[in-house]
Amino acid sequence: MIVRVFVTYDIPDKGIKMLIEHGCEVDVYKGEEFLPKEEMIKRAADADALITQLRDQVDREFVYSLKKTKIIANYAVGYNNIDVDAAKERGIYVTNTPGVLTEATADIAFALLLAVARRIVEADRFVREGKFVGWKPKLFLGYDLFGKTLGIVGMGRIGQAVARRALGFGMNIVYHNRRRLPEHIERQYHAKYLSLEELMKVSDFITIHTPLTKETYHLIDGEKISLMKPTAILVNTARGPVVDEQALYEALKEGRIAGAGFDVYENEPELTPGLEKLNNVVLLPHIGSATYETRERMSEMVALNIIDVMEGRIPRNLVYEI
Repeated sequence: MIVRVFVTYDIPDKGIKMLIEHGCEVDVYKGEEFLPKEEMIKRAADADALITQLRDQVDREFVYSLKKTKIIANYAVGYNNIDVDAAKERGIYVTNTPGVLTEATADIAFALLLAVARRIVEADRFVREGKFVGWKPKLFLGYDLFGKTLGIVGMGRIGQAVARRALGFGMNIVYHNRRRLPEHIERQYHAKYLSLEELMKVSDFITIHTPLTKETYHLIDGEKISLMKPTAILVNTARGPVVDEQALYEALKEGRIAGAGFDVYENEPELTPGLEKLNNVVLLPHIGSATYETRERMSEMVALNIIDVMEGRIPRNLVYEI
């Protein structure tokens, strides 16, 4: 029996080749624009497996339109784009790509910390526009990272990877997590556990690494932002809705905090109006995992999850128990 796989947007070739080698018929959408939901439903209706993207809204209607699908393999760590309850009801596996994104995402978080603190994007644009006429004592003054306090909100794999990088910069690490880490891990990172409110008050830099859940929606709201130092910088590479983007925009616009770096947005891909006009922010197009190595490994992982199901096994990256 031929297993039909529908891929909602083109991914690196390695995973596709693996599926073809295992006898799958693979339908890959190769257009530049994302498919509208109605077209995805049409092309996925008779698929045995789906490879979906984080921006694909696989809602209850979508899930119940599937006639033969046994697995939805999300090409992402997050899976808040999928109605997991509906998938459970239909007996459809849902998988993700955990772990593989850790180092790349930690790199981009630290890149944003540096870019905002040292005003890299502003300075680059200044030079490109022909405005640089020579060294000046107050030209593009920014902030040191060395010796400063980094607050990590969400001290899982990615948060800890950021902590490793921060140690190399001589930073002091404080963190907030749903559960306090074991003492030996705290010692490893010289990290101090704080309440979220206290972390917001004492940190010079804050980086967010929590999943998006009902509990973390607007975890960083206007009240929390008001606790930040006026010289503090906030970076979000987790999920956009973890931060109240409007409240953050207002704080940035009014100069109540020094700056922010974004790789994700509350209403992605839309920005809060006016955010793009601020000089004290750096805006990236959700590229946390965008390295050749990471994206290829992700394609391999979604293929392996599908192959597991084809061969009668529970997929290795199942996000819930059926």
